[in-house]
Amino acid sequence: MDLSGKVAVVTGAGRGLGRAYAEALAAAGAAVVVNDVDAEAAAQVVETINGGGGRAVAVVAPVGSAEVAERLVATAVKEFGRLDVMITNAGILRDRVLWKMSDEDFDAVIDVHLRGTFTCARAAAVRMREQGSGGRLVLVASPAGQRGNFGQTNYAAAKAGIAAMARTWALELARANVTVNAVVPVAATEMTKTIPAFAPVIEEAERTGRPFPDWLRKDEGLGTVEDAAALVVFLASDASAGVTGQAIGIGGDRLALWAHPKEKAVAFADGGWTADDIAAAWESGVGADPETYGIPAPKAPEGA
Repeated sequence: MDLSGKVAVVTGAGRGLGRAYAEALAAAGAAVVVNDVDAEAAAQVVETINGGGGRAVAVVAPVGSAEVAERLVATAVKEFGRLDVMITNAGILRDRVLWKMSDEDFDAVIDVHLRGTFTCARAAAVRMREQGSGGRLVLVASPAGQRGNFGQTNYAAAKAGIAAMARTWALELARANVTVNAVVPVAATEMTKTIPAFAPVIEEAERTGRPFPDWLRKDEGLGTVEDAAALVVFLASDASAGVTGQAIGIGGDRLALWAHPKEKAVAFADGGWTADDIAAAWESGVGADPETYGIPAPKAPEGA
């Protein structure tokens, strides 16, 4: 997978998944603009990439505003001459149940995840259309946005919105040969360490250096951040030119294509439906097989 000559921006690239994306893109030959709010973390990533023979520069700033988005794109153009790939990975968590979530908790997460994705993608799309040679927008979604998750009103809403924006922008940017996809990664990060079923396994792997067990890598689709980076490299490459408007999951040994929302069951009533008609027909009609919701709780096999 050769990305030589391509230039990428990765937001939230100071650690975790973002760092893995930046380093994998650089290893494949791309020049990378490393964005993070942590100056020391961003500098370490840049040093690692440049020390390995790659090319990278840092931009220390919080995503969300149009000003920062335009600065990221301008840096790519100034330092490396163009922009080919925008990875919108930056994010924060402010988890609370609905009745305890403050306006500030909600707004902070929406601003970084949803608005940050919007402003960075918009700035990238403007540049890519001007260049006239296509491009790649890779938006980072989450299982929480696909299914909902307890205590994550703000995060789930933002991630669901990101998947919807990917479908919309795939339509709008098709003529410019800019593909837009959402990735749905699952990896061992500081966040997944808080899940009781995962924490002891992740801690044991970190302590011993042994790989994660098969049940975790296959059944739960959870592996290292490096496992998730391969999908981003593929979507940044020429090999993915025909892939757009998709939500693609990756984690551990698992690669998956998520379904788009669609009508599951349909019924008709001549002249329209009354509330009483709906109530009478629901359980034997369109509501006979209701959808599940929420991320299923992980279950380690007995003895694992």
